[in-house]
Amino acid sequence: MHYIMPQFEHTHINFQRIPLVDTSNPFMVRNIPSPDQSLVLIHFLKDKPSVEYKLNLRGLIEGSFITGFNTLVIPGGKMMYAMELILTQRILDLMKNRSNVGDIGM
Repeated sequence: MHYIMPQFEHTHINFQRIPLVDTSNPFMVRNIPSPDQSLVLIHFLKDKPSVEYKLNLRGLIEGSFITGFNTLVIPGGKMMYAMELILTQRILDLMKNRSNVGDIGM
């Protein structure tokens, strides 16, 4: 708790999977809920996305909806697709900046 919980305040985006089946008694749960038995709450913490960005994501991910200024909820089965949409450009930007940093030293 002392190591994991503080990390959330430093993240840019959190993906939280929420089961839609009863998991209240951990001794009775036989299987981890499948993606289709879950929702994924995507919480944007830093670099808060614009309304247009969230509306665009909502339009691209069927069954998604906005629950707050910086929160989008999607069906669990769409998590990988959402990660591709949200993270691909960020990863490309990081790779581009990494190569630019190497060029500065030369």
